[in-house]
Amino acid sequence: MAISGMAQRDTAKKNQFSDKDLATAIYLLGEMYPEGFSLDLNTMRQPTEGLMVSYKETQNSFSRKSLLKVLKHAHAHENLVGGWYDPEKGDYYFDSNKSFPEDSLAAALAFARENGQHTVYSCAKGINVKSNYEQHDLRIIYDCDMGSSTDDLFALMMLYRYMDMKRCTLLGVVVDRMHRANADAVDVMNNYYGYPDIPIGLERAGVKSPRVFIPYHNMAYARDTEANLLFKRTVGDNGEYMDGYKLYRKLLAKQPDKSVTIVSVGFVTSLSRLLQSGPDEFSPLNGVELVQRKIKDIYIMGGVFGDSYEHDYNFTAAIDFSLKFFELLPKDIEMVFSPGEVGDPLYYSAQQVIADLSWTDIHPIKWIYQYLVEDKFQKMWDPLAVINAVEGDEAMPKISERGWITLTPTGETLFTPDPKGNARYQTPGDANWSETTLKYIRLMAIQH
Repeated sequence: MAISGMAQRDTAKKNQFSDKDLATAIYLLGEMYPEGFSLDLNTMRQPTEGLMVSYKETQNSFSRKSLLKVLKHAHAHENLVGGWYDPEKGDYYFDSNKSFPEDSLAAALAFARENGQHTVYSCAKGINVKSNYEQHDLRIIYDCDMGSSTDDLFALMMLYRYMDMKRCTLLGVVVDRMHRANADAVDVMNNYYGYPDIPIGLERAGVKSPRVFIPYHNMAYARDTEANLLFKRTVGDNGEYMDGYKLYRKLLAKQPDKSVTIVSVGFVTSLSRLLQSGPDEFSPLNGVELVQRKIKDIYIMGGVFGDSYEHDYNFTAAIDFSLKFFELLPKDIEMVFSPGEVGDPLYYSAQQVIADLSWTDIHPIKWIYQYLVEDKFQKMWDPLAVINAVEGDEAMPKISERGWITLTPTGETLFTPDPKGNARYQTPGDANWSETTLKYIRLMAIQH
């Protein structure tokens, strides 16, 4: 294959350099890019795509002299080098890098962990993804109001990707928005992302007619031009979904004590019914006893805090259930709330979604954005509860002090500071945090 004149000149220029010359040039490049850089020695340009991971063999290379070792390793591997500045030690480190496709984050993270690296760098997104996380036995039940706002879809997508990375186990999905089509949409997602056997529960006695913001509940029944169903389902048209609170009881009964994390991003109807339930075939414990024994913490998308006394939509739409939930929930269960204001700046446009999913023609989220979503400024509220649950407080800009939360009959969430309290809430980040977090969600979306 012929190469362009510019590429020929670049290659010739590179071939004129000895490793000593390259070392000097790369050292100066580090001074030009104090936040870090990657360099392809074949083209002498910074890559615009790829996930960069450093090899352990070139760790602790922070002097001009050490660059000769880095270059020797890079020539024997992928001819990729990089640099980054450690402000704590005041040293600029250089490495030989391995590149993974942008859609292979799980593989890049695994390689990074094997090589003792703290991060994976995405050239296309310009963000670092943490790789030196502790591997916890994190068991999650995802509780959502699927079928209205699309952030539920992206939060669920994030959970599948975290499972790909072996960062959590998704025990089940509870759909607290009534009507079968909403559970069928989850069934499609389970199958599309390679987890067809994750059980799904459906609320049947919850909010009668909640507001529908984006009507994508019939996504599961989409067909092609020849009337064939586009998306595979496990349950299908003839199968049945267990009641949401019953699935909670079934799943919780099988888990070790204090081992389950709930991520609740919709109404708390099924959780409320769980707390009010009695002994059954799954457990001799009543709902409060079962929750107290098995659940460790709950991450909730909802709440309005600070000086505002506005009501919260998720709690107000199911106010009787919500009041019962706050009344009966055992006080030793940790709660972290994700208010809407934290996710407000994270606007994932329809144009961006479709572009990020351009790697395939048939995709449930892409189909929704192509045919059902007029760009309604959908914000990524729900994924923040998922990210916090999986990655911990360090993934958030700031978590409030401890306290107790009281829900009023009109839906306000009142926070009373107390070091012994069981509740905390996320606070908004700056523009840089919001931009980086949205890029992270987008990076997760392109994985396949």
